[in-house]
Amino acid sequence: MASKAFWIFLQIFFFQFVTSEYGFTYNGFLHANMSLSGASRVTSNGILELTNDTCKILGHSFYPHPLPFKENSTYSFVFSFATTFIFSAIPKYPGLGGHGLAFVISSTKEPKNSLRNQYLGLPNETSIAEFSTRIVGVEFDTVQSLDLNDINDNHVGIDIGSLVSNVSEPAKYFDGHNNKSVNLKSGDLIQAWIKYNGKKKLLTVTISPLGIPKPNQPLILSAIDLTPLMNEYMYTGFSASTGVLSASHNIHGWSFRIGGRAEDLDPSKVPIFKKSRNVVGHKKGFKVGIALACITLFLLVTCGSFQVVWWRKPADESLEEWEVEYGARRFKFSELLAATREFREENLIGSGGFGSVYKGIIPSTGLEVAIKRVAQDSRQGMREFVAEIMTMGRLRHRNLVQLHGWCRMKDELLLVYDHIPNGSLDDMLFSNNQKKTLNWEQRCQILIGVAQALLYLHEECEHKIVHRDVKPSNILIDADLYPKLGDFGLARISGHTINPQTTHIVGTLGYLAPELTKTGKATTSTDVYGYGALMLEVVCCRRPIEPQKNAQELVLVDWVRELHSRGELMRAVDPALDLYNPDEAKLVLGLGLLCLHPNPNYRPSMRKIVQYLLGDASAPLLPIDIQLDIQGLISDFSDGYYQTESEPFSSQLTSSKSISGITSLNEEMIPNHGARATY
Repeated sequence: MASKAFWIFLQIFFFQFVTSEYGFTYNGFLHANMSLSGASRVTSNGILELTNDTCKILGHSFYPHPLPFKENSTYSFVFSFATTFIFSAIPKYPGLGGHGLAFVISSTKEPKNSLRNQYLGLPNETSIAEFSTRIVGVEFDTVQSLDLNDINDNHVGIDIGSLVSNVSEPAKYFDGHNNKSVNLKSGDLIQAWIKYNGKKKLLTVTISPLGIPKPNQPLILSAIDLTPLMNEYMYTGFSASTGVLSASHNIHGWSFRIGGRAEDLDPSKVPIFKKSRNVVGHKKGFKVGIALACITLFLLVTCGSFQVVWWRKPADESLEEWEVEYGARRFKFSELLAATREFREENLIGSGGFGSVYKGIIPSTGLEVAIKRVAQDSRQGMREFVAEIMTMGRLRHRNLVQLHGWCRMKDELLLVYDHIPNGSLDDMLFSNNQKKTLNWEQRCQILIGVAQALLYLHEECEHKIVHRDVKPSNILIDADLYPKLGDFGLARISGHTINPQTTHIVGTLGYLAPELTKTGKATTSTDVYGYGALMLEVVCCRRPIEPQKNAQELVLVDWVRELHSRGELMRAVDPALDLYNPDEAKLVLGLGLLCLHPNPNYRPSMRKIVQYLLGDASAPLLPIDIQLDIQGLISDFSDGYYQTESEPFSSQLTSSKSISGITSLNEEMIPNHGARATY
């Protein structure tokens, strides 16, 4: 027992002795010894610039030598360490971050498989099991990435072996009385303090605007054992990246110490951005001559500018208030003309009610894009144009088409999106030239993705958005067969507590909820109706209205309702499906009918729909005659469920029978020999 206590004493003594010697302080980086890679550089006044405002780049900057974080690979705990640094993020477009930076402790100063965009210049996933790249990071993130479970677009998070943060908090500090928000993408200088207590295994993160003393209360206090993740020697530094949105990410000063308190930075010595001044001294004898020359030059430039503006005014691109507010990149018309080879016919990939879509490659970046050319001289086209920018400019979701920017030249209205290689879902289901039979697993994947996109629009983005035109031709399919909801020309924005108002009915026949003809008001419930039509369309591979069919099969929803009432619902499944899960098909068809209920109060919300599809909630029972008003039903279906003694469409499926479990194509899949009504 005594020998064990003596060994613990030696460990603590050696821990304190060894770790007291490692530290450094940089009040600026002009003469600092740093290892730089990617876009990172040291500016002429000593600021460490990790990225500039160029799109889709990354930058790393590490202390060049590995530091001892443990006595050896089997040592019982990681040494305590502390760091403080001053940073700034200056977006290219004010208020729109892109994407953020991270303080990093890594097993290598060149992390393998580093990624741009939302990944902050780091690997998306690190294999802790295989110890390929060990990473501990504290992220300062300015874009919300739902695939990484980000809480918002202005947060601080602790990342242990993965960019999905173990813990994260909105950026703020405590001034002694209240919590005050810190805008990470304001361009202002912000100081951060990070400390790890090796014995207590506590990691703390604190931030405040530069000039405000370190708050007594940390932003994050988390019990984390870093021992399994740390090597004996590790590198420390910073990483940042940009995406379609870009920003200059900068470190102005940095202090780091193992085994003690990090030395304070000296704000008077830390370099900051200054506006350049160009002051030229002149001798007194030349002042009059220079003044006259300046006046003459001013008059000439003014007259010349007036002539140029007057001559070129019809062709200029005018900047309007709504364009400034919803900041995506504005492209030059000549750039898009070159990208599409002057909108040649062979570059045309689709057309619709408001214009055509062309494939193009932006010459300056090599980015492959889809360019939507709105029809000229169309008032509705102009409204669509503005609506798409207002809605898509700020939306970030993996199942939404990404807006890169726009162009307006005289009567030309153009929107620039990601190019999605597989075209639309409508093409994949119905086009004779492009038709590709999607298997059951892929169809489920598409339906779940679209539901999650609509949930984001209805409840999770800054303002509630009603799409108003959910249909297969507005759903693009990427190379991995994941859906991207697009075409927001008819979308309406409102606050989360305000019902959107419309003055006329818009949308597509077959996807329009019946109450629209009476009220003219588009709501989230009318989007649910359109999604219900989509569900039936995907499972049955039939359009909502097919004039060539007989009277009983003319309208898809009526036909499926009739099959359901006769207990023959499975006859509606697309006969081209060789294998499918009957329980899942029954769930999707029944849920589609519920979304298409003529009474909007009985339709589920998109949140409930996602829960049903993912198996997080048991789907409700469906009456045999869904068109009858049933007394005793709960009036607001988004908050409750109604049940009858009729045949359930889900068999009260548990999560194990949800369509999220679509990876199994064995005993749960049955051949579809398709007893289906003749068309």
